[in-house]
Order: sequence, then C-alpha cells, then structure tokens
Amino acid sequence: MTITGFDIRRIGGRIGAEIIGVDIARDLDSAVVFEINAALLEHKALFFRGQTLDDDAQLRFASLFGQLTAAHPTVPSADGRPNILPVDGGEGVRSNHWHTDVTFVRTPPKATTLRSLVVPPYGGNTLIANAGAAYQDLPAPLRALADRLWAVHTNDYDYAEPKNARAAEHRRQFVSRKYRTAHPVVRVHPETGERGLFIGGFAQRLIGLGADESRDLLRILQAYVTRPENVVRWSWAPGDLVLFDNRVTQHYAPDDYGDLPRRLHRVTIAGDAPIGVDGEHSRVIEGDEAEHYTPAVAA
Repeated sequence: MTITGFDIRRIGGRIGAEIIGVDIARDLDSAVVFEINAALLEHKALFFRGQTLDDDAQLRFASLFGQLTAAHPTVPSADGRPNILPVDGGEGVRSNHWHTDVTFVRTPPKATTLRSLVVPPYGGNTLIANAGAAYQDLPAPLRALADRLWAVHTNDYDYAEPKNARAAEHRRQFVSRKYRTAHPVVRVHPETGERGLFIGGFAQRLIGLGADESRDLLRILQAYVTRPENVVRWSWAPGDLVLFDNRVTQHYAPDDYGDLPRRLHRVTIAGDAPIGVDGEHSRVIEGDEAEHYTPAVAA
C-alpha cells in the first residue's frame, strides 16, 4: 500500500504492475501522480483495469506526465483528436513486431498510454519487454560493445507485407515522410540513470558496420530484450488502460485474433533526445526535427 492509498501489485518478476484502487478518470492530486510516476519508473509498465475513460479523460490523464505529442509524425489522428492515434487491428494494420514507439525521430515519446475500446474474445494481447533488464543480462564483453554502438532507426523499411488495400494505404502514409535518426544502442534513462538497450524494429543498421554484421549483432542484442523473463503479457478487457515507459521498453501485439475487431486509442507523452553512455545526444540523419509531431529538445 502506498501513502496515497492504492495498491501496486506486481504482475511479472521483472516488469509490470497493476494499479488498483485509483480512478484515473477523476482529477488526481499531485501526490497520486508522483506515486504513479515512481511506480512507472520502477515497474516500466503499469496496468489499470476497468476504468471508465473517454478520449478527454485519457488525454487528461496522459497530460499529467508531460506535454502530449501529436498522434503520429506521418499517420493521421482520430477525427477531431490531433493527439490520439487510432489503433485498429481489424483493418489489417497490426504491430506484430517488437518496437519502441517512434524511435525513427530524434525525440521519441517519453511514455505511451493505450486504452482499449473493442477487444477480441481471444488473442489480441500486448507484450511489453524490459530493455533495462536485458542490458543487465548481457555478458560483460557484449555489454561493453553495446555501450559503444550507435544504430540508425528509420520508418522506411519493409516491416510487414500489406494484407489488403487499407494496410497498403497505411503503409503509404507511414513512409510519406522519411526519417533516419542515429540513436545510441544503450540509452541512459534521463530520470533514473539506468542503462537500457534502445533498439527494436526501427533500428535497421549499426553505424560503422556493414549490413550483415549489423543484422547479426542486432539480432543477438534483441534476443536479450525478448527473453520470456523480461516480458509481461497483458490480456485486454474493455476499459483497460496501459501506461508504459517508452524510454526503456519495447512492445509487441501478436497477430493471433483472425478477422476479429480490436480497437485501441494511443496517446503519447513528449520525450527528449536520447543520450548514450558517451554523453552524446541522438542526431538526425535524414528528415527533419519533427516539430509538427513534438517540439525538439535542444541538446
């Protein structure tokens, strides 16, 4: 029990906790927000069951943790809701690859909220992985190598074959502005100082290495992130909200629910430019600073 009177119940051994006893649709005082943020830093992903949220309430809750981003750098927002990204798996647009949100820009989101609107009767879970624990799992020589590596993240790669015309249109929108950004493979968390592997699906190549070496090393490092002990699985029910720290996690939505509808709304909180072990900030290689998405933070 926390000093603010709600329960924090761990779900996984290394990541994830359910917050019980707080109605996030209501106005929250600063002490409650402080405790929730502290729990987020510790557990990386927080789960709120059975909330009665609408779009306005989700926006209000997310804004307690910082400035909101626009919905996405390239994909349209929900109608009339510039900060909300509709996630509609029933249209064949599915994020069944491990990734950290929007790492192809210089200032990816600090945190992400996902709220369930329609969920399938089976499947459609969300998996979230602890990239900080993954870094600690690395053998010392591999950890020392990772500390020195930088990766190019881009939105312009063939991560999925479009299944239908709607998915093909989504793909076209997704790459309508092309971004390539250099990020450290090991990111130092700006609030905790924890080191975590900052890679995922948008990381396509390691700077200074060829395509084959990049692919092999990224595969090895990624395997540590997605070890079962580093992953929590959330089975959605209508009204649930998930809040996760985008600076030290990856997530994945298994494509295991056939043609059933699955609809979520995503709201993201603006972040800063990642910093590596060497103290250097991420930098743009191709594209712009994405100010239309979230104001860039000066390095």
